[in-house]
Formats: sequence, structure tokens, C-alpha cells
Amino acid sequence: MNILVINAGSSSLKYQLYDMTTESVLAKGRVERIGMESSILTHEVEGRADVREVSEILEHTTAVRKVLDMLTHRSFGVLESIGDIQAVGHRIVHGGESFKESVLIDADVKLEIRNLFDLAPLHNPAHMMGIQAVEANLPDVPQAVVFDTAFHQTMPATSYLYAIPKVFYRKHKVRRYGFHGTSHDYVSKQAAAFLGRPLEELKIISCHIGNGASCTAILHGKSYDTSMGMTPLEGLMMGSRSGDLDPAIVPFAINKEDLTLNEVNSMLNKHSGLMAVSGISSDMREVVEAMESGDENARLAFEMYAYRIRKYIGSYAAAMNGVDVILFTAGVGENSAVLRKRVCEGLTFLGLDFDEERNELRSSETRSITRDGSAVNVLVVPTNEELLIARDTYRLVIGKE
Repeated sequence: MNILVINAGSSSLKYQLYDMTTESVLAKGRVERIGMESSILTHEVEGRADVREVSEILEHTTAVRKVLDMLTHRSFGVLESIGDIQAVGHRIVHGGESFKESVLIDADVKLEIRNLFDLAPLHNPAHMMGIQAVEANLPDVPQAVVFDTAFHQTMPATSYLYAIPKVFYRKHKVRRYGFHGTSHDYVSKQAAAFLGRPLEELKIISCHIGNGASCTAILHGKSYDTSMGMTPLEGLMMGSRSGDLDPAIVPFAINKEDLTLNEVNSMLNKHSGLMAVSGISSDMREVVEAMESGDENARLAFEMYAYRIRKYIGSYAAAMNGVDVILFTAGVGENSAVLRKRVCEGLTFLGLDFDEERNELRSSETRSITRDGSAVNVLVVPTNEELLIARDTYRLVIGKE
């Protein structure tokens, strides 16, 4: 079975085509600048030169049609016809309390995704455009949706409720939802398989550290607590997001600087984090480079970033009454040896025996960066959210047949 995985943004669309017989990627790519005359489609097939096409793509339906044309192209494609696509899986950021697992799309599912627009106004409407674009181009192909929030629906009320009047939860569903759930789910299973231990026996702290970042306490295979909240703004310091802060700062900033709510929201989401503290970049690589060249603001940003990760790891170890595995994943977590070292140096109280040589090794495979016999295993686990989406889509479609 061939499954097309799509992640639609407001002006972009990423795709990967999987052959589920071998779980191999046949092709992948992205469409950027949707809505503009100079939209860019980049198409990649392993062993071939990348294809880059610039054209006018004004909406998502055309973007999906362009992708399908590329997948079936006589020279660049990997399929004989679009009929070789048996299913499509979509990443959806917010499933609210309505979706505790992945589901096949029907009219009721689409209606509920629309009802959740208020909780994810930047993401869910774009995902819906992706769903509708596939319907227009592949009307008879089943589609599935995989929610970033679904994995965290196992959290107890002690973890997901905020200490504010309950009317906000009853009427408006204000609560912790958590994100990156697809990634945390995938890497926790990979970690258990790597260690040869049942997931149900493990206490895992998963650190998804990219431009957006979150930590999740995974108790016996289920999300117990997670750092992101009702929105992805809460929790760790990130590339351009502030993470945790005193909520009274918001009205204070509005009054002192005569800002609007939208301006404050933009400041906290797009102009804070590494970007604000370093004054250089939201990219950890550039911050580390500046730090190693002696820039003190970059050093401060790096130290704050690492400290907050370490603080969350400590709190989650306490929440689960112990930890067996700490894992790092996503762009920064997988590739920044200096960050992993700085975080792990402050966790020796857990019995963690860090191995600098293992930490410096680069690999695309899951690996340990602690010495044999360490009381806590620290792993680097490459994430693959698209594969998990493909697997869930395959399971749902096969189960329906």
C-alpha cells in the first residue's frame, strides 16, 4: 500500500510518499509560498537529483495537484498513476478533547476539526485546507488524521488542569493539551525497542528540542505530563517563543508600552526565546557559534535554554518518582552535542553516567550517550513523525477493509 503523508501550513505543504510494504520513502518534498506567483515546489527522490519548480500556486488544491503531477511525472515521478495512492494521512496540530487517537476522516470529523479552530487558529484552518485539497484531487481515496495532542490525552487532571476558575474549562476547554505528541509517541517506542525492554515498564522523559521544544513525562507508555500547555507557547525556552513566564507580564507590557494583545502575542511567540536573549538568532547553531566566539549574550541565551530543559527533567523525575530513560530528539536534540552535554552535566544526582565520546558521535540511528551501567540511560533518538502518521493511516485503512 502506498500512503501519502501531508502536513499543510497556511502557505506551505510538505509531503512524503511511503511504500508500507517496506515502510520506505519513495519520494518527499514541499511546496512553499502558496498564494504567490513565484511558488516553489521541491521534489526529492533518493538517488536522483532534486527537482525544483517555480510557478504560480494560488491555493492548496493546486498545490496538491502539482504534487500529484510530480509523483506521476514520466521523468521525475515514482508512480504510474495517482491511482497507485491508496490512502492519505494528515498531521493535525490540535484535536482538543474530542480526539484521543487517530481517525479516518468523515463529515463529523471535519466538523469537529473546524470547531477546534479557536484553539489552534494558526494551524487547524490550514490543515483543513489540506484535507479539502486532497478531496478535490483524490475524491475516492480514504484520508486519516493524526493529532499532535492525542498522545497527551492520557494525562491525569492533576497535570492538565490550570488553577483558575473551572468555568474556563467547562465553557471554553482551557486546559493543558500538549503538542509534539506524534514525536513523543514515536521516540518513546523506539527507545524501548532499542533497550529491549517493555515500554509499559519504563519511566521516560522525552525531550523534543527543535525550534519549538517540549519535554514529556511518559509513565509506562502513556503521557503523564508535558511542558507545552493550552498552546505551544508554554514550557521550555524555544527558538523564538518565551516559554514559561509570569502571566502578569502580559498586562504589564500592554500598559507600559501601549501594546495591543496581538502585539504581545506576537512578541511572545515570534520575538522571544533564543532570538530575544541572544540578540542574534533563533537558530541554536548560530547561537553556539557566537558563544564559542566569546559573545556573552549568546552564552546567556544558551545557558538559560539548557537550564530550563534540565529543570523540567528534574521536575518530571520527581513527578514519576524516578526515571529510567532520558531521550533527546528533533533538530537540536539530535544534532547539538554541546547542548546535550550541558544538560546532562547537571543530572548526575540521578545516577546518570555521561559518556562524552559517545555524545560526540554522529549517527542517524538511535544510540546511547551514557556509559554501560549508568542508572539512567540517555539516548539520542531520531524522530520520524511522518512514519508514525503513515503507520496509523495504514492501520485505520486496513482495519476498515
